[in-house]
Amino acid sequence: MSKFFASPTNEWGDNAVKLTTAGIITVIVVIALLIIVSLILRKKEHKSTKLTTKQLVYSSVAMALAVVTSMIKLMNMPMGGSITLLSMLFIVLIGYWYGPKVGIMTAVAYGLLQFVLEPIFYTIPQMLTDYPLAFGALGLSGFFTNQKHGLIKGYIVAVLGRYFFAFWSGFIFFGTYAANYHMSAPIYSILYNGAYLIPEAVITLIIIALPPVAKALNYTKKMATE
Repeated sequence: MSKFFASPTNEWGDNAVKLTTAGIITVIVVIALLIIVSLILRKKEHKSTKLTTKQLVYSSVAMALAVVTSMIKLMNMPMGGSITLLSMLFIVLIGYWYGPKVGIMTAVAYGLLQFVLEPIFYTIPQMLTDYPLAFGALGLSGFFTNQKHGLIKGYIVAVLGRYFFAFWSGFIFFGTYAANYHMSAPIYSILYNGAYLIPEAVITLIIIALPPVAKALNYTKKMATE
């Protein structure tokens, strides 16, 4: 089974492994299934097939924009993580538009997509924490879809959710690097992950709070859900 899903690589060090072609195909199938399930759930809540089709289009565009902007890195961290051009916002928007069920499932799918783009990992628990769980937390924005200032609230909670899983990954799986900086593992993980998540979050919140941007985002939500 391990030979089917992973093969040794020295790209991240001696203990790293990389998905084989078969493993990548398997993950892509899982991504497709997650998106299909999210569509089914949405359709059960809203009987209109037209709305489901619109959801697929808007969600796909948002995911595509998230992938593209994730590649535009304002700062790259040495052990993974980066400040990107608002990439988290586009995934947060899906939950904000369609609620937590669709938001979390599509965010998990996006996390797996990010993994496919660079399918290198150390252990299965580390991979699950860093990708489907951490990115899946961005779908928590769906709990604020009908609240006043819901996008800002949802974005903050979503980023804190990703921060939570990033912290545990850094603490459990990468805590040994803390000694290089004369820190404890928890402090190292808090500072390291905060160094890229917090600046991007602050930049994004400033931008989406600008009146013209807020107006455009409200109009986009109306178009996506009507």
